[in-house]
Amino acid sequence: MNQIASLISLSVKDLFEIETQVELTRPDPNFGDLTSNVALKIAKQVSKPPRDVASVLADALSNKSELVSKIEVAGPGFLNLWLTDSALLDNLKEQQVEQINSCKKILVEYSDPNPFKPLHAGHLYTTLVGDTIARLIERSGAEVIRLNYGGDVGLHVGKAMWAILKQIDGENVDDLAKIQPEQRAQWLGERYVEGSSAYEDNQQAKAEIISINKRVYKVHNEDDKTSAFAKIYWECRAWSYDYLRQLYAELEVEEFDRFIPESEVFRVGLDTVLSQLKKGVYQESEGAIVYRGEEKDLHTRVFINSEGLPTYEAKEVGLLLLKWRDYQFDQSIMITANEQVQYMQVVLASVAEFEPMIVERTKHIAHGMVKLSGGVKMSSRKGSVVTAKDIISSASEAAKNSSNDVSQNSVLAAIKYAFTKNKIGGDVVYSPEESVALEGNSGPYLQYAHARAASIIAKRAKTGNDNLVEQKSVHELALGEDQQLDNSERRLVAKLGEYSEVINTAIAELSPHLINSYIYELAQEFNRFYENSRVIGSDKQHFRLALVAVYADTLKDGLSLLGIDAPNEM
Repeated sequence: MNQIASLISLSVKDLFEIETQVELTRPDPNFGDLTSNVALKIAKQVSKPPRDVASVLADALSNKSELVSKIEVAGPGFLNLWLTDSALLDNLKEQQVEQINSCKKILVEYSDPNPFKPLHAGHLYTTLVGDTIARLIERSGAEVIRLNYGGDVGLHVGKAMWAILKQIDGENVDDLAKIQPEQRAQWLGERYVEGSSAYEDNQQAKAEIISINKRVYKVHNEDDKTSAFAKIYWECRAWSYDYLRQLYAELEVEEFDRFIPESEVFRVGLDTVLSQLKKGVYQESEGAIVYRGEEKDLHTRVFINSEGLPTYEAKEVGLLLLKWRDYQFDQSIMITANEQVQYMQVVLASVAEFEPMIVERTKHIAHGMVKLSGGVKMSSRKGSVVTAKDIISSASEAAKNSSNDVSQNSVLAAIKYAFTKNKIGGDVVYSPEESVALEGNSGPYLQYAHARAASIIAKRAKTGNDNLVEQKSVHELALGEDQQLDNSERRLVAKLGEYSEVINTAIAELSPHLINSYIYELAQEFNRFYENSRVIGSDKQHFRLALVAVYADTLKDGLSLLGIDAPNEM
């Protein structure tokens, strides 16, 4: 594409003495391989109708280029270009992912569930999308550090601990041993719901929870490991992290480089807010310490409450400073739900007043809510939360009820693909039945598409024709003498040639859904090719087998960026 763009730019300069940057896009295949609006762009400068400008350019390009086999002027003055077979194949061979983040250190923080609570569907979404974004950034040449931040202190812990102590009849550490390992995550989730309800409905319980919350902070401030209360806290905290690690392994996401608990950052945040209070960044208000964001079209938020404890906001300040202290990053990306957008805007605005460079290098990506089709609304305080386990179970159940044989491996592919195929930002309604279907835009369908291509290559291996050397590299992809691309081959080669452009855009925009869209369209293009172009036993078997291999490799690579396995058999 760069060669064609440069060629058109030179023609514009030669014909009209204008220097301009030429942009090329890919139209529907029926209208060429590439299209340009350059004639519309310069028409006013040359005082000619765009179609006249386009016609002059088309004539000039037709006489100059061995890369273009056909040029048409379309609509108000678009240039539609068909590339030669050799140019299409060269474009496929020469594509590469831009190393835009080479030698950069980039932090990606995602998942971020709170201990003492089950990982809910929103956190599952953040986990899977974050995993893909981290893979994309690695592909661009960066050193990626995967971080997972969670609240092991705070009011939610106080609520859970209150209910835990009620359940085990006080600080009876031995009673915890009665909870079986497979029951622990659910048991903790139930205690959190009990504590939350009590906090809202019972004033005495609320006062007790506030007191217990202070005790949890005291455990960390005094590094208490021996008191009965501390032993219960640390044991239940360990259960939470064991559950998370087990779940991440089940999801087959890349391991996190570091879990950062709130207990590791709250003191940094608390001390920083107090020191910046003296400098006027934060203000006192009714016994609390706040940041007044109205002057920046934001709102006021509390950073230290009237009990003298840091809020989520102060802890986020501590997290930002800890990240910078420990990593000196080029960029820090955090992925959370949309509901945290305004909250994070206030946090970042406050930190920008004393550490502007950290904020300049920090990017916040927000996503919508996740719910099962049928409209289950999540509320972990009321116990109606849709958990990650619920999503996995619903997909497994849909797979069992499907008329197709869908493996557990494909269940995982179904969830990952369904969660990454929509643009980040909007709400996600997850349909288990649609996600496991072997027809349509789904993970299992694309796994099947790869297996189908692998079976074609395997069939070639069984022919026993040693005179045909299998081409394993895209750089060996070549037509035989006097052979030309037919229409279905052209369309597949052209689509394969878009891959690096899609990856480059997905990296630049941090948009995994572009990969999903591309590999689905690629699989559809391959189906059309296979229906129209015989592979085994044709006079172009050598070339077409190599084309199938390149397609399979491309599809496999796209799936791998989504964290999805590409099986050879299904």
